[in-house]
Amino acid sequence: MPIDDPHDIVIVGAGAAGLATAIFAGRLTRRRVLLVDGAARPGAKILISGGSRCNVTNAVVTERDYWGGRRTIISRVLAKLTVAQTIDFFAEIGVALKEEPGMKLFPRSDRSRDVLDALLSAARAANVTLATATRVYDVVAQEANGFLLESSAGPLRARTLVMATGGLSLPKTGSDGAGLRIARALGHSIVATTPALAPLVVTQGFNESVSGVAHEVELSLRVDGRITERIRRSMLWTHFGVSGPAALDVSRHLLRARLEARSTALTVSLLPSATFESLEERWTHLASARPRSTLNGALSEMLPGSVASALLNHMQIDPEVKLASLTRSTRRTVSHALTGLPLNVADSRGYNYAEATAGGVALDEINAGSMESRRCSGLYFVGEMLDVDGRLGGFNFQWAWSSGRAAAEGLARRIGTL
Repeated sequence: MPIDDPHDIVIVGAGAAGLATAIFAGRLTRRRVLLVDGAARPGAKILISGGSRCNVTNAVVTERDYWGGRRTIISRVLAKLTVAQTIDFFAEIGVALKEEPGMKLFPRSDRSRDVLDALLSAARAANVTLATATRVYDVVAQEANGFLLESSAGPLRARTLVMATGGLSLPKTGSDGAGLRIARALGHSIVATTPALAPLVVTQGFNESVSGVAHEVELSLRVDGRITERIRRSMLWTHFGVSGPAALDVSRHLLRARLEARSTALTVSLLPSATFESLEERWTHLASARPRSTLNGALSEMLPGSVASALLNHMQIDPEVKLASLTRSTRRTVSHALTGLPLNVADSRGYNYAEATAGGVALDEINAGSMESRRCSGLYFVGEMLDVDGRLGGFNFQWAWSSGRAAAEGLARRIGTL
């Protein structure tokens, strides 16, 4: 591609946010849009998301589902493409959605491939040129002349540039942080990053013996001695620690606190509907009604059997002790464990297993109405590159679609078609 043949719009990164920006920009501006991606086959993160089913969005999305930059800015961006408009958009490109528990919206086909194929088809229909296996190494802003990009395909010129390279999560899909380095070189502040939606490594406990078991819990995170987060969702015990929605959601809060060198403590209530006092009453009642029942038998009626057995073994309590013989001290020990078992978290499993990145390009350096940089005219940022991360359940994809729409409208206004 000749260097003296500049594109009106170049978008770097063909993930969810980059594809959304390309489609909407192509439709709104009717100008030349070049979408480049370093991978030979783009959209890897879309394909593996949601267990290869792609949790496209959530039925209810508000700014309170996100962390990072100011929520007033997040709210403005989300308003550019609402959930209802997102559903209509996907229906238009041939992907009907269905709602599942947790108000998560998936394609009716249960195939993430259908989502990616529909987005790629919509991009082609919007006259977007997709250049794969084209890695951008550097970008130079040339004031009135736009941008000069150094790429594996040679130098490229762009009148306007959209950065959609993602954060650091799942680097095997291409999100290796190179875009954040380019953003810093172009004058932007980068909020320090940590993994988000990442499984947690527990260094002591009984997790290995119950690996693969999932059940509802409530995780409580204490930061500097004060409870800052309570998350009640399903948790999955694994050979390395804990995963599942509860653990993934709490991970970003724990890791951000540790990044700030604050003390953290994580506990799990294995019976989130119970309190210590209610359990004490329950033990008294059971001892009277079923004195010959074993502690393990009674506990297995409250928890998955394997978790009940593992918990008692972890506390070195005889599982066959009869309820009538249960001492006050043992009973209270069990009640405390059921309502606030400490989880000794060494770390998360890192970016290789994280579904999102916390941190990134500072949100207040972006115009929320257009996603254009306040530091570099003609430069736009979308998706996970920004200091915005959502909880599990389709929220990060919604941010990708909405920020892509906002950027496309900003590009259209700049080019003069709106």
